[in-house]
Parts: sequence; structure tokens; C-alpha cells
Amino acid sequence: MDQQDVSPETLAAQGLGEADPVSGGLAPVINLSTNYEQHPDGSYREGRVYTRADNPTSEHAEQLLAALEGGALEGGCACALFGSGMAAATAVFQALLPGDHVLVSRVLYWGVRKWLAEFALTWGLDVEFTDTCDLAAVAAAIRPGRTRLLWLETPANPMWEITDLAAACDLAHAAGVRVAVDNTVATPVLTRPFEFGADLVVHSATKYLNGHGDVLAGAVLAARRDPFWERIRSWRRNAGAMPGPFEAWLLQRGMRTLFLRVQRASDTAMAIAAHFAGHPALSAVLYPGLPSHPGHAIAARQMDGGFGGMLSIRLAGGAGHALAVLGEVRVFKRATSLGGVESLIEHRRSGEGPSSPVPDDLLRISAGIESPADLIADLEAALEKSQPR
Repeated sequence: MDQQDVSPETLAAQGLGEADPVSGGLAPVINLSTNYEQHPDGSYREGRVYTRADNPTSEHAEQLLAALEGGALEGGCACALFGSGMAAATAVFQALLPGDHVLVSRVLYWGVRKWLAEFALTWGLDVEFTDTCDLAAVAAAIRPGRTRLLWLETPANPMWEITDLAAACDLAHAAGVRVAVDNTVATPVLTRPFEFGADLVVHSATKYLNGHGDVLAGAVLAARRDPFWERIRSWRRNAGAMPGPFEAWLLQRGMRTLFLRVQRASDTAMAIAAHFAGHPALSAVLYPGLPSHPGHAIAARQMDGGFGGMLSIRLAGGAGHALAVLGEVRVFKRATSLGGVESLIEHRRSGEGPSSPVPDDLLRISAGIESPADLIADLEAALEKSQPR
């Protein structure tokens, strides 16, 4: 299939549209081999030596994701799968050098924040958290000649703050700073950060890309195959951070329904947010699709087709009321993670601990693909049953 002739939606649904050259099967085969036979002269067929560096099944998933994220780039983009989203994210930081200054979104996925707090100092990185929604704050935080990376997450988990990607990239590039964007929540269905100037895109592929709660995987993509990209690939190979072939196969299978799932989840999240906006039991509904959201105008400009399947609610009755609501839901599943077909709800502060910046009255919701009416009714009933008297 010529990727230039069809939409990303079609590419995803057909998994690049390539039949198996041996059997003609439409489902890709799984190559489980860990090593490859040498020719008599010592060379390797197609250059593959060991599966820790290369595997045909992983390469198929990488090619599909690259087509979805980097289709508009000249020559496409590079993609490398990792064994988890955290392995992917930390590989970017570990490709930096001791002493490098790094700017990171103040609000971001807790796992990355925790890793930076626990390991970045010993790695020799100078990490500074800043409000990336405030471009003046970002400009003031950049240290010319020392700042090497700006790490953005938008919408930012779990407050769903919005960063202006194009403006942030212009600002960073003017100072020679590389920009990485965690696109786990928006996915390439709604936002393609390379189109706004990003240098790197990172995914926890466990979430929406797979979408079924049965794969642990991550990915890093680069707009250019430069030395920094090669350091990331080298880290993956030498640290053994590859996913298994079966996980890569499940990932490419999940991406075939990516557009349908993300669009359905976005519609459902919008319905839930609109219904509960202004609810007397809530102090806030945090969702960029609401016109009242401070980042709504920017989100509408850089998110195409929806505002994502993630939202949070804050309970007017405080932390105790939030936990009581959590105990009363029947359709929502009480579980960590996001981006699956089931709708999830959780109290983020409980999982993150006392050092978390997340308010203790907040419940995070991952909208799935169930009936929106069922989800709204479930949350309404939980709010009513748990209402402080």
C-alpha cells in the first residue's frame, strides 16, 4: 500500500496493508526467534543479528506507528519500541549527558516525575519543573548553552492542562533546545506533535495504542535520525529494553482499531464532562473539551477530531467524598491505567503518595467504549449515595 495515497485511519485499520509474502495471510506472522543464521561469509540476512536489537515483528509495529505519527514528515520518522512506557521515557533522559539541564512539565505522568526525582540526580541531570502552559515561564527557565531538553505532556495527566506545542517548540528551538512530547493521551489520532515542531514523540503503548489492557510496551519516535536518536537506540539495545515479539504483535493488532476506540472514548468523555459540568457535588470538571477549560482554545487548535478520553472530577466534599464515590461505582472499574476499552476510575493521590501534587479531592476517569448513558448513570448514582449528609 502506498502510504501517501490513503489516510492514517486506513493505514491503521489495514496494518499497513501488507499481506504475508509466503502465505498471503492478512494477519502478520509472529517471528519468535532470538537469533539469526549467518551466511558462510559471516554476514547476516537483512542485517539482523540478535532480537535484542532487531525483530521483524517489532519492526512491523514500529513501521505502523511511524506511519501514523510521522506521515507528513519528509522521509517519514524513526520509531523504536520499548518494553514499557517508562523504559521509553527514561531512555530519552538517559541519552542526555551529565550536567545537562532539562525542563519538564510541572504536571505530568507520576511515573516519570517519580523516576526523575529518584534517579535523575544520580544520573547527573539538572531537572527543573516548570509551568509549560506559561510560555514566559518557559523562556525564563531556559539556560542558554545548558538546557538540552524540554519535556512536554499535553493534555497533562491528571489535571489535563494544555501546552501550546507550536509556540513551545518555536521558543525551545530558538535557544537550541530539543523538544520531546509525551503523546500517550492524545495519540496520533488527535495530535501529531511532529507537525507542531517536536523533535521526539514518546508513548506508553500500554495505553491507547494497544487499548485492551493486555500489553506492556512503549515507543520513542524521532523526526530525524541524528546522533541523539542513535544514542536512544543504543541504550535500548544495550540495556535490553525491547518488548517481546508477542507483545509487539498484540500492539500492532491493537492499533488496527485505534481510530475507532479513541474517537469513541473522546465522544464519551465529552458527554460525561458536559453532563457533570456545574454539578453541585463537584467543585470542578477538568476536561479540555469544555469551553470553560483554560486551555480549550489551544486544544481545539492542536487536537483534531476530539479532546481525548481522559477527564478528572474534583469533589466539593473533599478527599473523603472522593473515596466514598469511588466505593459506590458499579459500571466503572476501580483500576490504575488508562486508554483501554473499559472505563476506569481512580483516586490518584492514594496511588502517588503524600508528595504528589495532585489534589486529594480528585478522581481520574478514563472513558472506555461502553454506553455513555450507563457511565453517566453510574456516576450520578455514586455521587448521590456518597453525598455527605
